[in-house]
Amino acid sequence: MPRFVSRGASLLSSLLLTLFGLLFVTFLIARVVPVDPVLAIVGDRATQAQYDAARVSLGLDQPLPVQFVRYLGDVATGDLGRSNLTSRPVVEDIASAFPATLELATLATLIGVLIGVPAGVVGAVHQGRWQDQAIRVVGLLGYSMPVFWLGLIALLVFYGQLGWVGGPGRLDVSYELAYEFDVTPVTGSILIDSALSGAWDVFRNALSHLILPALVLGYFSLAYISRMTRSFMLEQLSQDYVTTARVKGVSERRVVWVHALGNAMVPLVTVIALSYAALLEGSVLTETVFAWPGLGLYITQALFAADFNAVLGGTLVIGAVFVVLNILSDLVYTLVDPRAR
Repeated sequence: MPRFVSRGASLLSSLLLTLFGLLFVTFLIARVVPVDPVLAIVGDRATQAQYDAARVSLGLDQPLPVQFVRYLGDVATGDLGRSNLTSRPVVEDIASAFPATLELATLATLIGVLIGVPAGVVGAVHQGRWQDQAIRVVGLLGYSMPVFWLGLIALLVFYGQLGWVGGPGRLDVSYELAYEFDVTPVTGSILIDSALSGAWDVFRNALSHLILPALVLGYFSLAYISRMTRSFMLEQLSQDYVTTARVKGVSERRVVWVHALGNAMVPLVTVIALSYAALLEGSVLTETVFAWPGLGLYITQALFAADFNAVLGGTLVIGAVFVVLNILSDLVYTLVDPRAR
């Protein structure tokens, strides 16, 4: 137990140090980019006096170390500034947009895990055979096809031609009013909140909009997870304990799906966590193609509008989520594998 506590303290200090580094990098980005944040606020028709007053109010007349300390203090109190694009606090914008990204990335990761892990196991068991070759080709296509192209083709076929799924956005326009009156916002996820409120018509409509972008993102997650699962399983199936279990008469199904996969899940936990974090930060193109009002689309729109408070706030949140998931995966790795303690 003391070892585990020591490991947890070490991970916590690593987390704090990494977050500090992330804050420092985002601060430097805001000061290095060749865009004047003052001009983005006051406009190019402002007088010099108005420009100078806005610069002073933003604290940009202070030395960089002073600005950085002020930035740390603002972030520590949850103040990420105000968005020039929406005229609202960036924290409120992120709180509104992040649940949509979380909903999309979570379902995509579930698709990737539920299909990718079994596919990787089957590929390893049938190494070099047609099953393995087919799974590897599917995975290769997942790596090769641009996500925006796949998203556009999926929209054209399954929404435009076949009408099997909902179109861009999280809800049809006709259901947005029903969502406002019939659903009590709790988590920010339309699926969860509509289910909790018993608004099943809203739930079905939201699911029809979510399934296609989740499948597109899930395909890329599936390709990565299946490849890594296959690699880990090949390593485990070559171990002596697998040979011993087979000699003792243990069924092949139990050897593969219990013993070998159980040991392969130890490093696979980290792979899944990092894949999930990558979907949270890398779904910008998918959200843009499907007009999904998530954090990726919010950051993209803010970037085009030179709204650096929003860009840096969103970047900071995504980076923090990535770091936290990485630390949590290390903790889980420590729990499931005594050798790592």
